[in-house]
Amino acid sequence: MAAVRRRERVEVGGLTAFARFVVCGGGVGVAASFAVAALASWLPRVPWVLDNALVTVVSTLLATELHARFTFGAGIRATWRQHVQSAGSAAAAYAVTCSAVLVLHQLVARPGAMTEQAVYLSASALAGVARFAVLRLVVFARTRPGVAVPARPLEVAVARASLAAADPTGLCRAA
Repeated sequence: MAAVRRRERVEVGGLTAFARFVVCGGGVGVAASFAVAALASWLPRVPWVLDNALVTVVSTLLATELHARFTFGAGIRATWRQHVQSAGSAAAAYAVTCSAVLVLHQLVARPGAMTEQAVYLSASALAGVARFAVLRLVVFARTRPGVAVPARPLEVAVARASLAAADPTGLCRAA
């Protein structure tokens, strides 16, 4: 029964994975936006970019674990490789969110907290869609180690025939 559940987890469809990504990644993203705002108000002398960097590191670690265990159907902890690849996509998302907020500050002398949050969350949403594609197609692709991809019957028959042809004792028994 556990094997059946594991197989169901591995075969997550794109729409289901995206919905899970929005819930997990979006939830972490909204929490991160409040954390960045809180850090910025508690530590006003620290540049906003550093606040965002710290929150991005923590939220990326959390989101990668959630995506490995739930979003993309692995049901297991994320590997170091997946954390590193996810960090790369998060770095790109970080650059997008920082750029958006820095442009806002260039255009508006003193933007309000709501305006800053709206720009941050909008940039995060755009970066999140691109990040979903990278995570699904690269980081948590089904061809990752440890996930068995079932062979098609023709491939199994060809593999058995080639093994039998390579083993002379197998040919003698067949004759």
